[in-house]
Amino acid sequence: MTHILNGKTVAITGASRGIGAATAREFAALGANVVLLARSRDAIATLSGELGQTALAVPCDVARYWEVEAAFQAAVDTFGALDVVINNAGVIEPVARLEEADPDAWSQAFDINLKGVFNCIRAALPHMRAGGTIIGISSGAATSALEGWSHYCSSKAAALMLTQCLHREMGDKGIRALGLSPGTVATQMQREIKSSGVNPVSDLDWSDHIPPEWPAKALAWMCTPDADAYLGGDISLRDEALRARLELS
Repeated sequence: MTHILNGKTVAITGASRGIGAATAREFAALGANVVLLARSRDAIATLSGELGQTALAVPCDVARYWEVEAAFQAAVDTFGALDVVINNAGVIEPVARLEEADPDAWSQAFDINLKGVFNCIRAALPHMRAGGTIIGISSGAATSALEGWSHYCSSKAAALMLTQCLHREMGDKGIRALGLSPGTVATQMQREIKSSGVNPVSDLDWSDHIPPEWPAKALAWMCTPDADAYLGGDISLRDEALRARLELS
């Protein structure tokens, strides 16, 4: 049976690398039109070239609402619709204890990790029909405090609440809202965490992290009715039963 994503238009933030790039490849392979959003203009242009005519690269800073609004309008102008938004863009830097944290840098992390999620939700809703899906990349840090991660834990906790608010307000109108907590993934972010040497996550070996292709496959599954039981909540990719269901091993 043709996959439900075939012909759908999917916008992915933070698409230049890691989970975002892997998700773009996965969704494109399933027949979706993919709109690549990131600040790294060259990286998303290269990825768009790799994926072909069903990909559109739009340089965008998610912390700026008007840039997100223009990017989503470009998606609709190019492909005729906006069916799925993956709120993947996020930063872990600067890792610092509260007494040493730089206020401007702390605030900037919120601009991306939280305000960027709001901007994408707000800009997407006018374009979305019933059945549209908005997924946030969540984290165990949304519910567990970690040394040096006050900016990350707090912003991810607030972003999780945004997903829940979206479900509360728009679920009865057919907008599907849910989150994915992937666990630790072998991406550049984990290299930054490792180099910080702060809290137990930095002590993990590279082999402890899952490949970015795993959350990409989970995100594709989350766009199907099979994931409707999780609407308004967070799916943990640490769940061994879910991994088995998605054949991730």
